[in-house]
Amino acid sequence: MHTSTYSILWLENIAKIDPTAWNEMAEPLVTPFLEWQWLHHMEASGSTTAKTGWLPHHLTVWSDRNLVAAAPLYVKGHSAGEFVFDHAWADLAHRLGVAYYPKLVGMSPFTPMIGYRFLIAPGENEEALTEMMLNEIDRFCRRYQLSGCSFLYADPHWQSQHLRNNFSSWMHQSYIWQNRGFQTFDDYLSMFNSNQRRNIKRERKAMERQGIVLNVLRGDQIPHAFIALMYEYYMRTNDKFGPWGCKYLNYSFFEGLYHHYRHRLVFVTAFDRQDRNGSPLGMSLLLTKGNNLYGRYWGASKMINSLHFNACYYSPIEWAISHGMQSFDPGAGGLHKLRRGFSAVPNYSLHRFTDHRLRRIMQSHIDEINRWEQQQIDALNYKRPFPYSGERR
Repeated sequence: MHTSTYSILWLENIAKIDPTAWNEMAEPLVTPFLEWQWLHHMEASGSTTAKTGWLPHHLTVWSDRNLVAAAPLYVKGHSAGEFVFDHAWADLAHRLGVAYYPKLVGMSPFTPMIGYRFLIAPGENEEALTEMMLNEIDRFCRRYQLSGCSFLYADPHWQSQHLRNNFSSWMHQSYIWQNRGFQTFDDYLSMFNSNQRRNIKRERKAMERQGIVLNVLRGDQIPHAFIALMYEYYMRTNDKFGPWGCKYLNYSFFEGLYHHYRHRLVFVTAFDRQDRNGSPLGMSLLLTKGNNLYGRYWGASKMINSLHFNACYYSPIEWAISHGMQSFDPGAGGLHKLRRGFSAVPNYSLHRFTDHRLRRIMQSHIDEINRWEQQQIDALNYKRPFPYSGERR
C-alpha cells in the first residue's frame, strides 16, 4: 500500500458517508452495532451529540472517492453510557493534574456488546491501514489536547492481532449464552442441576398461572404501534433506577430503527390471555444478525411475577434454539443471568493515554488488574448451576 494515494478525513456526521459504502465494510462483521443505520439513528435522533457529551468524530480513509476504511469515534466529555467504569483512571489523572476529559472513544454508543473494530474494505491492506489510522488518532488527540483514546468492547481477534503492542488491554466481564447443540428448550433445561431446573420450570409456569402469553415477532411482523410502547417501557425501566438508570435514547431513535432497521429487530411481547387484541403488558427488544442474538431493552406496564426472566431470557433462548442461533448476548449487568444459562466471559477495552505518566502507570499495573478480573470471572462461573463442559447433570 502506498499511503500517498490515500487521504484521511474526519467527519462529525455519519450521514455524510454513503450507507452502502459503509455497510460494505460493516455488514460482513459479526456485530450489527457498527452498521450505518444503527449509528446514524443514534446521531439523527440527537442521542449522540455534543449536547449529550457524545460528539461524533469519525475517522475515514479514502482512495480517490472510494471509502476504504473507517473508525466510528466520539469525543467524550464524560464516561456515561460506556459501561466501562474508568472513574479510577479519571481520579488518578486528577491527582496528577491531568485533564481526563475530553477523551476519544471508539464504540457503538450505549451498547455494551463485544465487536468494536476498524472497518476495512475488502482487498485492502488491513495491517497498513490500521497503522495509518492509529497514527492519525494519536496526532488528533495531541492536536486537540485529548487525554487519549480508548476502544471499548473490542473484537477479540482484532484486539489481539492489531493493538496489543500499542494499547493497554483492560479486561472486563460480560455474559453470554452459548448453544451447546440444543435442539429443544428441554435440551437447554437438561444442562442444569435438578434444583435450578425446577426453578426455571416454575418461573415459566408463572406465566400460565397469571394468564400471560408470550409471542416473538421479527422484522415486518412487528406492528408500528409497538414502537411508542417499547419506548415508554424503556423509560419506565430506567426510571426505576433513578440516577443509576441508563436513559440515553429518545423516541426518535426507536422510531428510526422501526423504519430503517426493522430487519434486525426481534420483539418478545407479553399479552393478557383474555385480551390478546390489547396492548402488550411487557416487551423486550432484541437484535439478531447471522446466528447471534443480542438483548437490548425491556419494560412492562406493571410488576408481573417472573415476566422479566421470561421476556428477556427464556423466550429469547427458546426462539434462539428453534432458529439455530449459536450465541445470545443479553447485555450488561445482572448476576441473575448466571442462574439462567449464561456464563461470565471476558471482554476487553484498549487504552492509550497521551500523558506519559498515565500511560506508564496503566502499563505497569494492568496485568495485575486483569488477573483480578479473571479471578472474578472464574468465581462467578463457579457459582453457575450448570457445568463448565458439555456434560449434562
